[in-house]
Amino acid sequence: MKKIALFAFNGDPMCFIHVLINAMELKEKGNDVALVIEGSATKLVKLLTGGSGLEEFKKNNLKMFELLTVNLKKVKDTGIISCVCQACASQMGALEDVKKADLPLCAELKGHPSMSRYIEDGFDIISF
Repeated sequence: MKKIALFAFNGDPMCFIHVLINAMELKEKGNDVALVIEGSATKLVKLLTGGSGLEEFKKNNLKMFELLTVNLKKVKDTGIISCVCQACASQMGALEDVKKADLPLCAELKGHPSMSRYIEDGFDIISF
């Protein structure tokens, strides 16, 4: 079993769906997986938990919305989400949505999650 930390920085929905499905696959194959949501990816939490822009996104990208929503729920329910960056969520206007979604926040590195913490815990880092 490997320990793998996926750092999702990119807020592009197509990229984020790949982070989610890869996280699930790695977990299903018996790996210890930690997903860290950083950068502009934090705005997707806002969008997918009912924040502003949801209806327009659903209207224009229904299939993508469904894939993102279903996979985000799976990842959350399996406990794969290690944390969401507090500084980035705040900057992207998603902090309250992250809190409402009951997702853990990290801020140990000047408001951001620390990669070195994951490395020290034996995780390999993959960033998207």
